[in-house]
Amino acid sequence: MAQVPQPLDALAVRTWCGLALQALGQAREEIDAINVYPVADGDTGTNLYLTVESAAAAVEAVFAGYEAGGADRPTLADTVRAMAHGALIGARGNSGTILAQLLRGMAQVLAADGETAPTDAQGLRLALRQAADAAREAVAHPVEGTVLSVASAAADAVTGAESDCGSVARAAYEGARAALAQTPGQLAVLQRAGVVDAGGRGLVAVLAALVETLTGDAPRVTAVAAPAPGGSAGIRPARVHDDIAGAEVPAARQCADTTTTPSGPAYEVIYLLEADDAAVARLRERLDALGDSLVVVGGDGLWNVHVHVDDAGAAVEAGVEAGRPHRIRITHFAAGDVHTAGAGRPPRERVQRAVVAVVPGEGLAGLYREAGATTVLARAGEPPASGELVEAVRRAHAREVVLLPNDADLRHTAGAAAEQARTEGVRVALIPTRSAVQGIAALAVHEPERRFDEDVVAMTSAAGATRYAEVAIAERQSWTMAGICQAGDVLGLIDGDVAVIGSDVTRTAETVLDRMLAAGGEMVTLVLGDDAPESVAAHLESRVRESYLAVDTVVYRGGRQGSLLLIGVE
Repeated sequence: MAQVPQPLDALAVRTWCGLALQALGQAREEIDAINVYPVADGDTGTNLYLTVESAAAAVEAVFAGYEAGGADRPTLADTVRAMAHGALIGARGNSGTILAQLLRGMAQVLAADGETAPTDAQGLRLALRQAADAAREAVAHPVEGTVLSVASAAADAVTGAESDCGSVARAAYEGARAALAQTPGQLAVLQRAGVVDAGGRGLVAVLAALVETLTGDAPRVTAVAAPAPGGSAGIRPARVHDDIAGAEVPAARQCADTTTTPSGPAYEVIYLLEADDAAVARLRERLDALGDSLVVVGGDGLWNVHVHVDDAGAAVEAGVEAGRPHRIRITHFAAGDVHTAGAGRPPRERVQRAVVAVVPGEGLAGLYREAGATTVLARAGEPPASGELVEAVRRAHAREVVLLPNDADLRHTAGAAAEQARTEGVRVALIPTRSAVQGIAALAVHEPERRFDEDVVAMTSAAGATRYAEVAIAERQSWTMAGICQAGDVLGLIDGDVAVIGSDVTRTAETVLDRMLAAGGEMVTLVLGDDAPESVAAHLESRVRESYLAVDTVVYRGGRQGSLLLIGVE
């Protein structure tokens, strides 16, 4: 029975994000396997998944906000803006960054100011065109045979499509699918490997999800042929299914064994940047001279910068000169990515056990790494997605993993990551740590030589026996367990609840510490943020030494961790 065409509204965007995430999750390994351009680092599928996961999370947050306020569902404009922003801040890798700009281009049309924003079939046509054009403009040196070609073909294909959104989406999908099949003929590295472009393959999956959203019908499983290595007639081609359920890619599976180590730049540098348009224009010129694969996406003061360079420090310094870079990620291509087993890179032997921990600041990340943990950095207001935790589990490369979320709000995210890792054959135990100081306590008793269950029990007991607190500055007026606080007040939170409202950081911290030690304790852990007063640690150490016998104190520097101070009492 034919499906009734669905309108392009907020609910459709929410559904699209969910289906696209599911599609990329199913096709992730296949896309990783055919990733040979611009660098054969085997992570395009993972990067696309993480980018869409961030977009989907942002859309869900908008719906949750409206539901909490008792209002109707959000508007289409609210939702597509959230989708684009989520993709921008979560974009990973070259293809993920380009996909973020594609979604931003669509949002520029669908969320246009005023009542003229088109939301019908014509609006979707315009959105797809703007998406393709914006993505091409964001790339310093566009190359045909990549996701850019696939996006342009999708936009070209919708001209003259029927007058409903479902028909437009299907035309875009068919155009993208046909363009994907042509990519090996446009890019020699793809032809030699016998594969289609990995980023383009991901975009086809995303467009297939849009078709399913707007028509109710998932595109049928079909296959397109990519020339085998050498492109000679008569040689069996690599087959690439472009359905959202995944594919068999015989030749692609061999790429990891036949691709040589890339001769290009040694590092991939990605960061978010707060800067004005003029500064970004200068940044583009400087980064273009430093390296290649330059993609700068975004606008309205927030940008995602991606470049491959030999001098990672110079790329970051260029960002500092342009504005405020943050969420900086630097990847060394020769470091043996967990997805890649190129020539000269024999597969690493798995270690027996590892700890993966989410940490709120660079200082703590260093501490955890010194203790042997694999870390995921979580900055204030930017919690990691489940895909990032799964990626960290893979990076740990262990048969058994203990996962420490170190945040009560990350428990479900960590649970989803643990389930995904288990499907990949990793034994994962999730210890529901609610603060980084509980994670420190757990790490202190971690013994890899012990039986897994015994180790998990010991770590769980140590974390559970550690009370935690933090001292932070109130951002706005709000009701708390300790009364009404005003913006700028100093808050002392014990076990997640506001217990003290004060005006002085040191005095508030002392009150919090006294309340915690009133119930007893043997060890106090203090983790200072960059914005904490220099004198607070010395004052608290003196307080413990003078007032609490046989209680030891240890102090760490946490860096930019969101809170002024973290306190743990064991």
